[in-house]
Amino acid sequence: MNHSLTVHMNNEPIYDIFFAEDFNSLPELLAGQGIADRRVCIITESNVAPLYLTSITNLLQKKCKELISIVFNAGEENKNLDTVKMIYEKLILAKFDRKDLLIALGGGVTGDITGFAAATYLRGIDFIQIPTSLLAQVDSSIGGKTGVDFDSYKNMVGAFHMPKLVYINVSTLDTLSDEQFTSGMGEILKHGLIKDESYFQWLVENKEAILAKNKEARMDMIKTSCNIKRMVVENDPTEKGERALLNFGHTLGHAIEKYLQLELSHGACVGLGCVLASAVSYLKGFIDKETLYRIYRTFKAYDFPDLTDYNIAPSTVIEYTKNDKKMVGDKIKFVLLKKIGNAQIDMDVTDKDMAEAFIIAKELCSNQEKECGAL
Repeated sequence: MNHSLTVHMNNEPIYDIFFAEDFNSLPELLAGQGIADRRVCIITESNVAPLYLTSITNLLQKKCKELISIVFNAGEENKNLDTVKMIYEKLILAKFDRKDLLIALGGGVTGDITGFAAATYLRGIDFIQIPTSLLAQVDSSIGGKTGVDFDSYKNMVGAFHMPKLVYINVSTLDTLSDEQFTSGMGEILKHGLIKDESYFQWLVENKEAILAKNKEARMDMIKTSCNIKRMVVENDPTEKGERALLNFGHTLGHAIEKYLQLELSHGACVGLGCVLASAVSYLKGFIDKETLYRIYRTFKAYDFPDLTDYNIAPSTVIEYTKNDKKMVGDKIKFVLLKKIGNAQIDMDVTDKDMAEAFIIAKELCSNQEKECGAL
């Protein structure tokens, strides 16, 4: 059964998030975007193209004025201005103008690159998101944040540009590796931690069904996470207030991702960052040890790595946070938990706090058998 959520801005509907178990409804929805009179460009990457590009091309080929596709090399290392430049060149040669449409087909890298190209080509053209990874479905495809990395600094160049439609085909999750699925779970667990304790508990109780990729469980999970992000985005579309709470786990997570030179997935790094941010919350006296263990055990239950699995130098990671785009002056806009389901921005997290959080997180790992017990 198909479902949808509508995202609003200033109380006006701006786009729908459409949930389905196939791509069959896509032509009808794009007909509503007027593609019969528009050139359409599908932008995807080399891992996703063999899976879905032909089927979507066949669905749309005779529905639009002209259909082309651009395939770039997969990987975070290609989320840069060189890839955007290549897209610009192909759009110019194909004579795309402001009334035409881009389609992002793929994970978060594809969505961010396509969205940034759409925001900046001819000062802005329309685009839609067709996210194929769990991470993109519940996070990056929603809310209009676009961008590329610059000299290994993550998402340092970007723009806000809302899509015209987000089309989520949950069956694409069947092609994900376990690592990619875990990556998406980092953002999902984060949603429960910052906004909804009952949802976090539901994720704990339904762990087996979710990890088995039960269709009903994963649809419920994706819809709930998308609805949480929808509500946050509606309240703060350009990240001037509440939306910054979505960065829980990202300050240290991004720094770890940079330190490991993309060896570990974005979502896995966010998971490590969430545990570290929870440890800082514990140090500040906001949450107790039992809550900290509960958070740690939940990430472990979803197969997230431990800090001790990698040779990470905390001092270097902490230094990397100084280049975070969330810096305000010489202070980091750090997101902490008052309790599960209630996050807040804290401007007083010090290097000492972060260093002690690394110590605590490593102790969680070494003590898990002795003190944590079964989830």
